[in-house]
Amino acid sequence: MTFVELLAHLGGMGRFQVTYVAALALPLLMLASHNLLQNFTAGVPEHHCRPRQVANDSVGDVPLFVTIPSDDHHRPQRCRRYVEPQWHLLEANGTANGTANGAATEPCHDGWTYRDGVFAHTIITEWDLVCESKRLRQVAQSIYMAGILLGSGLFGVLSDNRFGRRALLTWCYLQLGVAGASTAAAPTFVIYCLCRFLGGLAMAGVSLNSASLCMEWIPTEARAVVGTINGYCYTLGQFVLAGAAFGLPHWRWLQLVVSLPFFFFFLYSWLFVESARWQVISGRPDLALKGLRKVARVNGRKEEGDKLSEEALRALVRREPPMPGGALAALVRTPGMRTVSCGVSFVWFSTSFAYYGLAMDLQGFGVDIYLSQLVFGAVDIPAKLASVLAISGAGRRVAQGASLGLAGVCILANIIVPMGGPPLHSSFNPSSCPSIHPTIIEQTGMGLGGTMARVGGMVAPLVRMAADVTPVLPLVIYGAAPVVSAIATCFLPETRNMPLPETIEDVERRAGLCPNSGDFSRGPPLIPLPAGGLRLLSGLAGGKKNT
Repeated sequence: MTFVELLAHLGGMGRFQVTYVAALALPLLMLASHNLLQNFTAGVPEHHCRPRQVANDSVGDVPLFVTIPSDDHHRPQRCRRYVEPQWHLLEANGTANGTANGAATEPCHDGWTYRDGVFAHTIITEWDLVCESKRLRQVAQSIYMAGILLGSGLFGVLSDNRFGRRALLTWCYLQLGVAGASTAAAPTFVIYCLCRFLGGLAMAGVSLNSASLCMEWIPTEARAVVGTINGYCYTLGQFVLAGAAFGLPHWRWLQLVVSLPFFFFFLYSWLFVESARWQVISGRPDLALKGLRKVARVNGRKEEGDKLSEEALRALVRREPPMPGGALAALVRTPGMRTVSCGVSFVWFSTSFAYYGLAMDLQGFGVDIYLSQLVFGAVDIPAKLASVLAISGAGRRVAQGASLGLAGVCILANIIVPMGGPPLHSSFNPSSCPSIHPTIIEQTGMGLGGTMARVGGMVAPLVRMAADVTPVLPLVIYGAAPVVSAIATCFLPETRNMPLPETIEDVERRAGLCPNSGDFSRGPPLIPLPAGGLRLLSGLAGGKKNT
């Protein structure tokens, strides 16, 4: 019996699994609120220099065009003002839209005046992140993504090697709630960035461990559907963000409201059951046995659970001796693992790179930002439904490659018809399911994918600077990345109707790089090996010739 068959014997997709998926999916509603939050908390309102005080007149008594020069669109310039009032513009030959040719100007030494509107209370107006300081807006988002980048690697390794999934997930819920609430109370921009970094760190832990706990407790045939349900939770979260931002225009209240739910998630996460796969592989079959018996009771299969024993569990999930260099080195030590790791890195990087390159510039679309956010979320509904049908029918590799290619083509088409952005969502869903890396290093592998995704998210804003060379260049780069990754997807192994690989040997066998490869639809065969047999297989998987 394989572990997949054991789960089916204990109820399959029973009451426990349904409840577990729902409990893990609920926090995903708030992930979009944090990832895309700066579209609203860092919105840039219309602004101009605060006019200089003129003699005994109050600022409001002097027409604005006398003290502030106009730009090419006949609007007040944002970052310059006249050194001296240009009174001649009030004369008969002067106009409100006129300019004083050759008149000396200066920066906004007395601050800025912000126009009331959608973005009346943001971090931009709070700390004057405009003109010479406008780059700090992108710096703040990059720091948040850097936190997710670090967390992807850190929590992946810690989860696989020491703490497991449940304990770290519980901690990350708490850290995200505390960091988010602290961000809302930040007195300075530096403290704001620090709290956002800690929030990003926890966000990575929530994303990685939620996915692993979910997938390791459900049967193989339900993985595509459950993965899509989780994706829809992220989609609904975009609607939640748009609604919350519309009702709470002040950035501090919005930040607080999207952070407080994580304290509730922290409280009920103590009821989660740790991954039995990870516990057995980590040498804790007694704890795995307790968890499996609890699952059996909830699913109405108590008798089947009582028949389990620690010896049976040890035989069920095979362990490999530690590989030199640890879990990180294992990702690239053998040919099959190198193929998987490189392919996953390409997919995650390009998806995040293109997605965040467009999603974090909703204000640049030139339409109502709340409507833009709703459109970004709404397009996910048919896209994710199509993805689950494609995965179930054609397999994950074909679905992933096709969606990436389609996303790239749609972005490139925006060069001709500027209507881009939403099609990117279709590629994000299939790539998010952890079903390629073996259980023993699954979190480390997911951490690698998450790391590459965050690198893409950090690089994406920089590419927008290429518009200074030519306006279409960013779209060319954003569109080319998914197309290249679609090609890389062709080299990844198919996972449809396949059990999760438990060891590196399983990955090599499926890639045809290990002896005795065959039909693994019911899991790899358990072959009795003599002493040193695993070391021999490891050597063969590493590419050594059998002499």
